[in-house]
Amino acid sequence: MFFSLFAGAIPAKAEAALNVNADGAILVDGETGKVLYEKNADSVLGIASMTKMMTEYLLLDAVKKGKVKWTQEYTPSELVYENSQHRDLSNVPLRADGKYKIRELYEAMAIYSANAATIAIAEVIGGSETNFVKMMNAKAKELGLKDYKFVNSSGLNNRDYHGQHPQGTGAEEENVMSSRAVATLAFHLINDFPDVIKTASTPRKIFREGTDDQIKMDNWNWMLPELTYGYQGMDGLKTGTTDFAGYCFTGTATRDGKRFITVVQNAKDASGQGGYKARFDETRKMMDYAFSNYSKEELVPKHYQVKDHKTVPVIKGKENLVKIYTKSAIDMVVLNGEKKNYKPVLVLDKKKINKKGELTAPIKKGEKVGYVMIEPKNGEKVSFLTEEGQKKVQVDVVAAQDVEKANWFVLMMRGIGNFFGDVWHGISSTVKGWFK
Repeated sequence: MFFSLFAGAIPAKAEAALNVNADGAILVDGETGKVLYEKNADSVLGIASMTKMMTEYLLLDAVKKGKVKWTQEYTPSELVYENSQHRDLSNVPLRADGKYKIRELYEAMAIYSANAATIAIAEVIGGSETNFVKMMNAKAKELGLKDYKFVNSSGLNNRDYHGQHPQGTGAEEENVMSSRAVATLAFHLINDFPDVIKTASTPRKIFREGTDDQIKMDNWNWMLPELTYGYQGMDGLKTGTTDFAGYCFTGTATRDGKRFITVVQNAKDASGQGGYKARFDETRKMMDYAFSNYSKEELVPKHYQVKDHKTVPVIKGKENLVKIYTKSAIDMVVLNGEKKNYKPVLVLDKKKINKKGELTAPIKKGEKVGYVMIEPKNGEKVSFLTEEGQKKVQVDVVAAQDVEKANWFVLMMRGIGNFFGDVWHGISSTVKGWFK
């Protein structure tokens, strides 16, 4: 409920400060998914090779579950072999009778955006790329993505498959997503599988080093610190380019304990022309804005007690009240100087309290009784990519002490006292009525 109430707003200050030249764009906090800026973020646009983030997710998930091993070997299918020979596309040439470990195919995909290597991974996981595409769309739904359609594993236009595109998809189709959906996928990828950064941040690598087939792979993310448009802290994530999608890029960078994720789709320069430089320039705008204007602040300390809600009434206990406080602190990325503009709000667990707002003894110290969330004082909405991310900026509220259940005699005497109290209250009310 909190997530839905707080979704969909654009921070006005970011909108005024940034003028990102792209058909779609978004900037989010990499830890919580808090949206800091967006432009046409729900428009469904081409994504080209940013598609490969979903293939990476499914591969890393399969490895984690033991369904695929990094040392597992693969021999190219006819489709993979033929596709790998197209050097006008991003590829590492593969031999028809070669044996390739999953690890090296993954590195070719993540670093060099190798399309045939990506299709190979799809075949390993799904049995066929057709089946893998179904898995991609199912996983997108499971992750809570909206505004997406996957028709292949690589991000190519289906025409580049020369009639061998996945069954059930159009011969001229391409994968599409909104910027919000792309950012949500990237958010899940780096948080669920943080090791992806180790590969995504590799500036260059030799494929099949020491063999006759070796080929130098330069990372297409030219914003990595060692490359052409190097940016401090940049360590991912995926570029993409086709005629349909234009120049796209999902970037992520970290500095001083802060991580941000950006997405640009069909980025252009000041003259309206697309290009490699344009997508990195527009990404730089958002990253510079984020690192310069946002700081990570402790909004609620550990063991914080919300004003006027430091205790909760207790029934059937040796004490009538129990102290409560936050189990841990709440940190959140906020605009510089705006920490004071947020307030903590206590939400008690309705399953733990009765209609009168009372807890029932016994209560153990440390027992969860609700949570505290953060809310802007001015009523401004805050948007998060996912409900899971939003929960990172709320914290459990727990009992600060034990409250034992009172014994039967005490409970009986309280019951008698309450009975006569109610009787006396009734008599008093009647007497007062006589003298009105």
